[in-house]
Amino acid sequence: QVQLVESGGGLVQAGGSLRLSCAASGRTFSSVAKGWFRQAPGKEREFVAAISWNGGRTYYADSVKGRFTISRDNAKNTVFLQMNSLKPEDTAVYYCAADPRTSYSNPLYNYWGQGTQVTVSS
Repeated sequence: QVQLVESGGGLVQAGGSLRLSCAASGRTFSSVAKGWFRQAPGKEREFVAAISWNGGRTYYADSVKGRFTISRDNAKNTVFLQMNSLKPEDTAVYYCAADPRTSYSNPLYNYWGQGTQVTVSS
């Protein structure tokens, strides 16, 4: 059974940092791209960041560019999202995804985690 499990979410004050992790099991994802998305209450799921299979290319939503960094460790089958200078508007459930069917920013990925809550207080 293929699973993606996120961790690292929590409550943080504005300006703080969190590091999300997404560990995969059931198969290796070293040859596919991975992404992070988020969904706030009452809003659609939106793209946050993505990384190519070997980490050579990264992509970010304009809203997080310069504050968030996506990385991956294929030996550990894990992808990370370092989030700095957090803002209240970053509050959402964050989901990791693997193996996009189309473009990196399109939420048509074949595999999804269950999500982890990130809450940024003002």
